[in-house]
Formats: sequence, structure tokens, C-alpha cells
Amino acid sequence: MLADVVRRAGARYGDTPLYVTPDGQVLTYGDLDRLSEQAAAGLQARGVGAGDVVALLLPSGPAYAVAYAAAAKAGAVTAGVNDRLSPPERRRCLAVAGPRLVVTSAPLASTTGVADVAGVGDLLEVAVDDVAPAKVLAELRAGGVTPSTGSAHGDPPIAVVFTSGTTGDPKGAVFGASQLEAIGDIDGGGRWGGGGRGLSSTSFAHLGYMTKLPQVLRGGGTTFLMDRWSAGDALEMVERHRVTTLGGIPTQVALMLRHERFGSTDTSSVRAIAMGGGPATAALVREARLRFGVPVVVRYTCTEAGVGVGTAAEDPPEDAEETVGRARLGVDLTIRSDDDEVLPAGTTGHVCLRSAAVMRGYWRDPAATAAALTADGAVRTGDLGFVDERGRLHLAGRAKEMYVRGGYNVFPLEVENVLADHPGVAHVAVVARPDPVMGEIGVAVVVARPGGGDLTLESLRDRARSRLATYKLPEALVLTDDLPRTAMEKIDRRALRDLVEGAGPPADGRPADDRPSDGRSTDGR
Repeated sequence: MLADVVRRAGARYGDTPLYVTPDGQVLTYGDLDRLSEQAAAGLQARGVGAGDVVALLLPSGPAYAVAYAAAAKAGAVTAGVNDRLSPPERRRCLAVAGPRLVVTSAPLASTTGVADVAGVGDLLEVAVDDVAPAKVLAELRAGGVTPSTGSAHGDPPIAVVFTSGTTGDPKGAVFGASQLEAIGDIDGGGRWGGGGRGLSSTSFAHLGYMTKLPQVLRGGGTTFLMDRWSAGDALEMVERHRVTTLGGIPTQVALMLRHERFGSTDTSSVRAIAMGGGPATAALVREARLRFGVPVVVRYTCTEAGVGVGTAAEDPPEDAEETVGRARLGVDLTIRSDDDEVLPAGTTGHVCLRSAAVMRGYWRDPAATAAALTADGAVRTGDLGFVDERGRLHLAGRAKEMYVRGGYNVFPLEVENVLADHPGVAHVAVVARPDPVMGEIGVAVVVARPGGGDLTLESLRDRARSRLATYKLPEALVLTDDLPRTAMEKIDRRALRDLVEGAGPPADGRPADDRPSDGRSTDGR
């Protein structure tokens, strides 16, 4: 399926730029088809065949794109390993994948210790500094040889996408031709054409690239790559390349809005903003819509589900501010109890998603697969939420992040959405820590907004008091220069917990209502 789309896109769009690197080098649609054909022949010459795993431990760029397309043409399964992970994390991913071949660069191979990972077959080190088409995967490509396509039977796996959790062993979600086809149908109706100009700094090993590449190729648009994302660079590229669609995590949009050059940057080319990969506060959605002057849509899913829910550009503005939208076409959204009973509208429970896009399971891990899927094939996302009478999903937070304060359940996401409205808050996360009296209390970890006024625990609590029950209000404040994040730019909850451990217990062990606060940096002391 992916191999066919690569060939058709190459014939249809030819010399149209597909990817433009930070130093201006271009990989066209025709280049992708031609070079991946040669690389597929090279893979087969190395003994890689149908069903073999090829692990890509490469920076996001032309080499990764060509290798992924080549593996599909050779009938192999691609396991993407995020090069931004730490060496031990990369090794764990490779151990799970058990690849026949690892394609990587010499620096990544040496720092990862690929050769020492059990289950890894051959190792191919490629140059990634020079990404001119003539040099991309030169060590692998076999010129003048046509790869053998063979005959595909059934629905072979195409991609293994590793989950980005911060605890436990990595798990690889498996997607085949039918899942990629379903994702393309849900996202874009399988249509050809209509692609615009966008930016990308997200790892190609991520769900968004590995499963949406066919639909991206059908669109015929151009993506400008960034080595490392920064708000200033993103704004400069929006203006210089006349970017039409901005997609990214909410943090990236927030940083662009707060950058000193936002007001002087020409963003008139932008037609829409799409946010996903993390919760967007109502305040951020409103600000982005007003200051960019374009519709803002939000998306919600998890790696295992492939596609989930979202808002549309024509929806009322409050949909994206208050919710993450409705189930996408072909997606069955249910809220379930701990026993998998489907709950009625308005009841908070476990968010579950079912569609033809759902992963077929975890790679070589039937026990984890069984735990992730319900009896009827829905993915347990790990998030809590409820569906309102208009079919919109309201998230309450991760099931494992909920804490119990004095016998009452508190969902950090709900508290974060309220605290984000404080004029002194640029970014905020709420995490629990043990308390000798209440069991657990909430700690607000905040990045202060320059010029936002006096940010204190007392001012946070006073502003939120009218919208939150008292037991939900934060009882300690930790100020930091930045929130810790994972390699996929999500909030690192484990690192947050480590950060608040040093904040100390409440001053006198009494509930927050009775604890004095003079607004200093932590615990009001």
C-alpha cells in the first residue's frame, strides 16, 4: 500500500519538493520514488525480505524517508527509533523490535551501542550530514537493479511505532496496510491534491509520520524541516516560506504567540492551526484564534488508536476551547467503567476508541496487547473523560495521574485549564505529592509569563476559587524556567514528581483552607 502510493506520487508530482531541509536541500516526490527503488533493491541484496524488520535509528530527514519507503517496497516492516531518546531507551526499543537490519549513522551507532543489543542482526551505518539526493543512502542503494515486489498476501505489517511513555519497557504498536489506508480515509478521504506548505520538527519515528505518510504523499504539498524547533525559527520560516498550515503541540503554539517577534512577523499565509499531542487550554485556543486570525482545530488520539476525535474549522469556537471535539468519521468513541461497561453521557470514565485504524497489536507482546484492547477491539487510551449531550469529548486527565485529596478525586488537567487563565502563567502542570494529613495534595509547577504581574500561590488560588472546588486548588507552587518534557515533547510527569519532591511538606500539616500563605515560591512559606 505505502509502496504503491510512493510510486503514484512520484509519477504525479515529479519535481515538486516534498521535503526541504534546514540548509535548503530538496527531496522531490520523484526523488523519493527513484531513490527508494534503488534502496529497496539494496535491502533485498542484503537478504532483507518480506516480514523482516528494518529499524531506522536516523534523524528526521531525507534518509529516513527514503529508507522507510524502500523497506515498504522490499516487503519489510519498519520500526522507527526516535534518535532523540537516550541511549538506554534506544537500546530497549531495538531489543523489542529484534530487527534483521539497523540503518543508522556512525555517531548514533556508537552512542547507542547497537552492536551490543541482543536480537539485532546486521548494522548499516550511513552518512546523514550530506542530504543531497545523489548522496542519500548511497551506502545502501543498488543502481540499475529493480527490486522484486513479489506477491503480497493478506494484510502484511508495515510499521512498528513505539509508544512514548516515560515508565516501563517500550511497546511497539503494529500498523499494516489496512490501518494506513483507514487513517488516510479518515484524515483526508484518500483524496489526491490539496496539500499546502507546512513545518515539521517532529520525529519521523512518531505516529504522525509513520502512519500518515501515504496521505501526505497524496496531498502533494511541501514540508520544511527543522532540526530543532524554536519559536523564533518557526516564525521566521512561516514568513519566508509562506506556510499555510501550522500543526504542532500546544506548547509550540503558545511559545510562538509569546515570542517577541510575533507582532512583527507576517503570518497572513497561515490558513489554519491544528493542535494535538497534548491538552490545549481554552485560553490558548482563544488567543491563537484571535491573534493568528484563523480557525483553530484540536485533535486527540493515542498511538495505539491511530485516529481519534477532533474539532472542525467550521465548528463553534467553544468546541475547541472546552473539548477535544467529536469522534472522527468511522471512529466509535465510548466511555467505559473499570469493568468495560459503556457509561452514559455525562459520566466520567475511561476513554476508549475503536475504528479500522486501531493497531493490530503490540509487536511480539500478546499479553500487553490483550491489556490494551477491550473484548470488542477498542483501545483503552489510559485517559479519563466524559461525552456531553452534543457528542463532544471532555478530557479529565490520565487515569494514572488522578490523585485523591482527602477522599476526593482530583484530575490535574481540569485544574491546569483553570490555572492557565492567570495572567502570570505561561505554562502550568499540576502533579500530586504525598501529604501526611490529606493523603495527597496538588502542586502547581509554573513557568511564569514575563510581565504577567506578581505570581504567587495565593494569587493562583484566589483566581481559581470561583471555578474550582476548594479541594482541587493547588497547595504548593514551584516556579521553573521550563516544564520537563519527553523526547516527543509531552510533559514528563515522572520528572515533575521528582521536581516537587524537594518542595517540602505543607507548613503545618493542616488542610489548605486553614494554611496561611504569604505567596512565596513554595507552600506559601
